[in-house]
Amino acid sequence: MNVIEWIATNFIGLFNAAAESFSGLVTGILPLLIVLLTAMYAITTWIGEERVTRAVQWAGKYQITRYTIMPIIAVIMLTNPMCYSFGRFLPEKQKPAFYDAAVSFVHPVTAFFPHANAGEIFVWTGVSAGVLAINPGAYARLAALYFIVGIVVILIRGVVTEYITKLLIKRGGHEARFAEFDAAYASGHFQGGHE
Repeated sequence: MNVIEWIATNFIGLFNAAAESFSGLVTGILPLLIVLLTAMYAITTWIGEERVTRAVQWAGKYQITRYTIMPIIAVIMLTNPMCYSFGRFLPEKQKPAFYDAAVSFVHPVTAFFPHANAGEIFVWTGVSAGVLAINPGAYARLAALYFIVGIVVILIRGVVTEYITKLLIKRGGHEARFAEFDAAYASGHFQGGHE
């Protein structure tokens, strides 16, 4: 009988713990995420979608901004997974590198902008939990370092992936096909855009 009683107590205890965790999310992170999402959509509306699009197209022109500013804007404004759609503003040969940079930034961004990848906020909370246990005052410094290191990593990954993509295009003999893509891009045609 003691075994059955222990199983029943611990079985319901599991659900009690889950309910407490859920209550913490509803009163803690959930309102923050909703407010941040609303703020990002309001900023995009105030600035204007056309201006945001022009800023993204400008950022796509230069390698350093293509793999830093462009993924940062995409991840913060559109959140994961919609942020990858900013790749449509790039020539075909640069899309894999942009995707690599953007997908690598969806975790470091949660340090300051948890709305950008709310489904995986546990990565940031896991990283920060140990630091908070030892030194609660180091939270802001850790968040800043996590964010900055994320930017450095996405730049490196973007540059390396772009180089590898160009190498594979050349090695595979696909230069002519990608020259066609480049000509279409230069004429103002980009995926999802107007001809």
